[in-house]
Amino acid sequence: MKVIVDTPIWSYALRSKRKGFEAHVQELEALISDQRVIMLGPVRQEILSGYSDKTKFEKLNSKLKYFENTHVVDEDYIQAAVFSNLCRSKGVQGSHIDFLICAVAYRLRAEIFTTDNDFVHYGKHIPISLFEIKTANKNN
Repeated sequence: MKVIVDTPIWSYALRSKRKGFEAHVQELEALISDQRVIMLGPVRQEILSGYSDKTKFEKLNSKLKYFENTHVVDEDYIQAAVFSNLCRSKGVQGSHIDFLICAVAYRLRAEIFTTDNDFVHYGKHIPISLFEIKTANKNN
């Protein structure tokens, strides 16, 4: 199964020196090796937006070019709005990008790999699947 990797996971792998996320990085490496990663343009934008140093930006941009953008289609925007409205009616707020990720994952029958707990709340009301790390040392 393919997996949409959300920005926090990329951040742990690319920038973070924080302890406790080694298992997440190992899972990302395994997904990359298995060619299961789905990259969305909005996630790429979020990743690159954290780099104001032009040299570091270009270096990261060059590495990320390995991952082709999966197309977002018109129906995804509509489905994202449906998901957003449904969650909001249940008292759950979320960002437009989060619901777009959910909509694309729904269309592609893909899992979402994130540490953003908002997705757990969305999943109580909309049909999404979250990727769970399989390594024994999952601290977070």
